[in-house]
Amino acid sequence: MSISIKKIVVIGPESTGKSMLCAQLAEFFKTDWVKEYAREYLISNGKEYTINDLDEIVKGQIRNEENAINQLDKSNNILFIDTDMYVMKVWSEYVFNACNNSILNEIVKRKYDLYLLCEPDLPWVADELRTYPDYKTRELLYHYYKEAMTHQQVPWININGDYEQRLQKSIKAVNGLF
Repeated sequence: MSISIKKIVVIGPESTGKSMLCAQLAEFFKTDWVKEYAREYLISNGKEYTINDLDEIVKGQIRNEENAINQLDKSNNILFIDTDMYVMKVWSEYVFNACNNSILNEIVKRKYDLYLLCEPDLPWVADELRTYPDYKTRELLYHYYKEAMTHQQVPWININGDYEQRLQKSIKAVNGLF
């Protein structure tokens, strides 16, 4: 008998605490999480990219997700995922005003159990890859994510507040799946 894995995706604009939240949730629930592949790709290949690079990022994200599912301790039934194809779609449409079919096809194929949508209400933290320090742009991107969430069938909740409030809201939402 196989265990049904609950896959929870954390999405939102840059610098909204997605990676930290995934790490905290994985630690709390004693499970694993999938890091955002785009960061790894851009650090390795440079910050300059084209729309075609997004196809490689999609493949890497899916590969990492599938590897994590296959390697998940069988006593665990939760996997946290930092970023999915909705992030790729919003990113592609915002930067290139277009979206490759490969991203749209993966949105249809991939199945998840819950989305945690992070608001841009945390202070922006600079790093070598972040490009939108202004709140107005991050808020606009947040609304694109929120629109995407309202037009799909998977349950989602809005995550806001300080880091501890975000963690507690997320824990409550994940516990609600069981």
